Amino acid sequence: MLTGRVIGRATATAKHPSLDGWRLLLVQTLDIKGNAEGFPELVIDELGCGKGDTVLLTSDGAAVREMVGVNNTPIRWATLGVIDR
Repeated sequence: MLTGRVIGRATATAKHPSLDGWRLLLVQTLDIKGNAEGFPELVIDELGCGKGDTVLLTSDGAAVREMVGVNNTPIRWATLGVIDR
């Protein structure tokens, strides 16, 4: 699990069928001090997170596959919670 900050939303006119109905976010992963670390990730979200929210992320492929209900989904990241600050 990692923390990240939502930096925007993504829209796609063509996407894998397993992503239909899912909100897509761009999330910048953060280090322990809250600084940006690495490249932003494309994340599915069912919590209604918005720009600027600090979120808890999972990159557990099995958990994400279970969330979308498809074994061949290309998505790897998902929000698990919003961190109050």
